[in-house]
Amino acid sequence: MNSSLHASLPPARRLGRLLIGVFLGAFAAWLLAACGGGGNTPATGVERRALSADFLQRQAINYSPYRTANRDTETVTKANIEQDLRLLVRAGFGMIRLFSSDDMVGRQTLEVIRDQSLDLKVQLGIWIGTDEAANQAEIARGIVLAKGFPAIVATVSVGNEALVSWSGHRITVSRMLGYIRQVRAAVTQPVTSDDNWAFYAGTDGADPRPIVDAVDFVAMHTYALIDTKYALWEWRRSDAAANVRALAMMDSALAKARKDHDAVRSYLRKVGHSGMPVVIGETGWKAEIADGEVFRAHPVNQKMYLDRLRAWAAEGVATAPHKIFWFQAFDEPWKRSDDKWGLFDVTRRARYAIQGLFPQAEWTAERYVDADASYHLPFTVGPTVTAARYTVQADVAVAGQAAPANPLSAQAWAGGTAALVAAGDAVEGGQVLRITPGPADWGWGFAFALSTDGLVAEDLSGFQAGGVLHLSIRTTYPGKLELGFMTGSSGDESAFLKLLSLDPASNPYGYANDGQWHTLSIPLADLAGERAFGMQVSTLDMSRVTQPLVVADRYATTGKTAGFTGNTRPIDIDQVYWTRN
Repeated sequence: MNSSLHASLPPARRLGRLLIGVFLGAFAAWLLAACGGGGNTPATGVERRALSADFLQRQAINYSPYRTANRDTETVTKANIEQDLRLLVRAGFGMIRLFSSDDMVGRQTLEVIRDQSLDLKVQLGIWIGTDEAANQAEIARGIVLAKGFPAIVATVSVGNEALVSWSGHRITVSRMLGYIRQVRAAVTQPVTSDDNWAFYAGTDGADPRPIVDAVDFVAMHTYALIDTKYALWEWRRSDAAANVRALAMMDSALAKARKDHDAVRSYLRKVGHSGMPVVIGETGWKAEIADGEVFRAHPVNQKMYLDRLRAWAAEGVATAPHKIFWFQAFDEPWKRSDDKWGLFDVTRRARYAIQGLFPQAEWTAERYVDADASYHLPFTVGPTVTAARYTVQADVAVAGQAAPANPLSAQAWAGGTAALVAAGDAVEGGQVLRITPGPADWGWGFAFALSTDGLVAEDLSGFQAGGVLHLSIRTTYPGKLELGFMTGSSGDESAFLKLLSLDPASNPYGYANDGQWHTLSIPLADLAGERAFGMQVSTLDMSRVTQPLVVADRYATTGKTAGFTGNTRPIDIDQVYWTRN
């Protein structure tokens, strides 16, 4: 996927990511059925166009040239495209997938391949959204490019994740069918539509049969990594010993991809298309954490997934897809939380998965060995807190209180700072917690955490009913603040956030942003709960409190915009503790 609709998609599946094996000759074995396992004519009378042997042999990868955090204002040059494509050729790739047929990326990429005589073929994308005029203009461009570069454009894909139920630019099956027929009537290349496996398996609500009847091959997407957030497979592999847990997790990741592929094949057999070629148009693994993928995203795990895909592809089409496109060639900072899928980082340095193909001077800075792979580590949970008071931050101890065994970790998000500082006018003792926001365009946040890695939790289950959060706060920060706590971590399905938006104009707890100290007592029941880190199955479980204080201003929830002013004014907090009935 290659549009800014990432923000509207659920964490489950996002933009494009496909590449295939990354070593020379690694996929020679999927040269499979010489012409691509196609050839049968559907009941619709549409004679299926065979995939060429050239298409099937080449290692394939998704490609997008953007290098900055704002794709909409970036100017893509032919020099940058040429640099990218030469790197991909050196890495053993002979096929790239483009997401659109626009002039800046689609046309320029094809012209660079032609003018520089690069040994690359292209699956040309025609981007389909909800605007009819824009779609028709894109279709016209795509047809011109497919006809104008017949020796380079091997296949054409109409639309990208535009049919799956969670798409941010979803259109109807009948509308997409019209676009596919329109393009297919004008070009000679095999035509498909790239979409999530669940659509093509017929398990997503819409009937894929009209699309299957009209295309020459299926291009399905599968993302085991994203599906960990929806508990769709057991990625933790707690049954495996720690020294082999990473191997077990990545074996299970491939098993998930196989399951998705088999579900699509099963549907095709059911509707009389057993000979339909199936290509994985997108799959990959993040090399770095970008959306809370703790214990999963890592350069070594990325290589492990790539290696398993290569081995799977070598089995041949009886059990494997006809082709796999890896997602993605290069990191894409404009996608933010959907970034870090690249085999190369944004500076065009080779990551661990392909470093064997490049001199060390062209590697990313970090150095790894296979044993560095990431895997799930269990929580350390302290004994149940039975005291009536749990102190988070205070200088003066109170008789009978409970408190964290170790100093809390002050963690500021989005570049801000947080520290205990001396203050002669502190509510108690001689220091206060001073938070100085450093907002991103979405806002900012701070947490007092029990550990830096999120793996230490406190059992505060006794406070779940009838608990009260007490603190003193002083600030001139304009507008609402969010205040609360968090349970679990990004690697745990109990991840839950309880926050209250404090409005200085109307809240009933005595908060004001007048630069004076105000002491608040907030029942935990008044804090609004929400799943954290994109988790879909979590419920509040206070036996795993990992961050007993969170202060934030997420603009989407407090109503501010990215241009909000006054957002770096400090917030002083003192004497933070919980009580219970």
